[in-house]
Amino acid sequence: MKKFIKILLGTVLAVSVFLYWQDNDIVVTKYEYKSEKVPEGFEGFKIAQVSDLQNKMFFKNQSSLIKNLKKTDADIIVITGDLVDANRTNIDNAYIFIDEAVKIAPVYYVSGNHENASGVYEELLEGLKIRGVNILENTYEYIDRNGDKIAIMGIKDIRMNYDFDEVIEDMSNKNEGYFKILLSHRPELYSVYDEKGVDLSFTGHAHGGQIRLPFTDGLFAPNQGAFPKYTSGLRYFDNSAMVISRGLGNSVFPFRIFNRPEITVTTLYSE
Repeated sequence: MKKFIKILLGTVLAVSVFLYWQDNDIVVTKYEYKSEKVPEGFEGFKIAQVSDLQNKMFFKNQSSLIKNLKKTDADIIVITGDLVDANRTNIDNAYIFIDEAVKIAPVYYVSGNHENASGVYEELLEGLKIRGVNILENTYEYIDRNGDKIAIMGIKDIRMNYDFDEVIEDMSNKNEGYFKILLSHRPELYSVYDEKGVDLSFTGHAHGGQIRLPFTDGLFAPNQGAFPKYTSGLRYFDNSAMVISRGLGNSVFPFRIFNRPEITVTTLYSE
């Protein structure tokens, strides 16, 4: 019996350590996007992506998250939604991160489904604006570099009750002739981005499929269901490409398994 108890306790300890590591050890995933659409002035331009923080703290004062973000040497930082969680609305955790992130590079933000459901959406936006974050909720801005210019567009989460497709099409048409980046929360809407003239989109939401087993993109993702197809990676479609972040935090399901929290960094190259 004593031997059994020792084995049981050892197993529980090992599983606990494994789950803690899987939930807290951030990985930086690097992608290279090559296209003739990229202006020469943006050769080597680096975009770091943070998604689905869900109010999670990565050690004191978000030190682990900030340390890894600094390593990306990013030109800009994009946040693709769910900075807070609908069930954990202490926005101070988000502000602690933002206060440090804006010191690293210009920060661009769009909302996710959790901001919409949190009850603190307007308060959060005001706090982000005060801290110097570029809010791209159904609007766009331009980035200048080495004599060239690109458009960076952002879209509110589709649950905010508006014509999602029409807004993307309108922004895309207004920026005809520019290389167009879109920040959006949802990867499952990739066909809209592809059809509406977006060149490169950044999304999150899927949490990497939560539990990642060999030969799968995870076991489940919101709005995609079981065995989802779009949970991570740099994906190419007929007219565009999409970066999907596995995200950083958790929401309904409390663990990540074979699916460590992720920052993505995408480098642009002109072919």
